[in-house]
Amino acid sequence: MNVITLEEEAFYELYYKLVAEIKQQLGAKPRNKWIDGNEAMAMLHIKSRTTPQKLRDEGKIRYSQPEPKIILYDADSIDAYLEKHAKETF
Repeated sequence: MNVITLEEEAFYELYYKLVAEIKQQLGAKPRNKWIDGNEAMAMLHIKSRTTPQKLRDEGKIRYSQPEPKIILYDADSIDAYLEKHAKETF
């Protein structure tokens, strides 16, 4: 029997790719990489419009600003931010 080991980061990358592939095969709509402020707030479970601005100003989440009044957030960076701040159970 062979044993394969992966670093944690590589494991989660593989895991998310596998989940996306399964969802695609099951006909689930793939998530957009770039989302608007309302979707970002929903992902973060917040109601304050200033919190996403604060997070991007501090460099905690990635964003793109294709037009002066259009700000899009990287959904993957929001996932990574939430994962980074997750607390382990006892």
